[in-house]
Amino acid sequence: PAGTWLLYLPCTWSIGLAAAPGCLPDWRMLSLFGVGAVLMRGAGCTINDMWDRDYDRQVARTASRPLAAGDISTLQSLVFLGGQLSLALCVLLCLNYYSIILGAASLSLVITYPLMKRITYWPQLVLGLTFNWGALLGWSAIKGSCEWSVCLPLYFAGVMWTLVYDTIYAHQDKRDDVLIGVKSTALQFQEDTKQWLSGFSLAMLMGLCMAGVNCNQTFPYYSAVAAVGAHLAHQIYTLDIDKPEDCWKKFASNRTVGILLFIGIVLGNL
Repeated sequence: PAGTWLLYLPCTWSIGLAAAPGCLPDWRMLSLFGVGAVLMRGAGCTINDMWDRDYDRQVARTASRPLAAGDISTLQSLVFLGGQLSLALCVLLCLNYYSIILGAASLSLVITYPLMKRITYWPQLVLGLTFNWGALLGWSAIKGSCEWSVCLPLYFAGVMWTLVYDTIYAHQDKRDDVLIGVKSTALQFQEDTKQWLSGFSLAMLMGLCMAGVNCNQTFPYYSAVAAVGAHLAHQIYTLDIDKPEDCWKKFASNRTVGILLFIGIVLGNL
């Protein structure tokens, strides 16, 4: 699913940037983080569906989800969540001690994110903080600790990226969200959405450039950053915020954004 890619790709950026000059990224770590992304994205969906089962019944797009539809009980979903988190812990324990502590620190964000739409118009910002934790964790898994001059700009860029794609995603449900009383950046920005998305995209590109400069990246990396900028510009320019199917198409296309950047990082290292 698109959401699993969007969780995984910031991990690949970080692992790629941490590779030694002239070397490919650590394929064992890429595989390990891939498994972790599948498990943690799944766990996040389970937590989200547990918190939101009453809201989901009132939204056409989510009414058929198992908890909302009554196909499974809350207890069953809790047991399933325990299994997901236990397997994810097994993945985390394969990393160094610094990364284990850093990874465990993200759990509070995973658990509380679904509540944010009840209290703030900026739940997408909290999702960004959650979904891009891998930008910190990938580097520390390779190097043993974070190089903040690289990891923080990369993390910032990822958060800005999430604000772009998840605001687009939120426009699918804005009519239902108004009726049931939940908040989102789509409702906050309304007709000014494209201006906000342009600002977030520019901030993302600046963060990526800063991360690249601080770890001595080369021309292919900056070419990929330029391609990312062009892709985002096309997304925003052609976006129709009042057509849910177009919002979904643009949201899902962000997988291409993340893959373009990863290719640029690999080629830049080589």
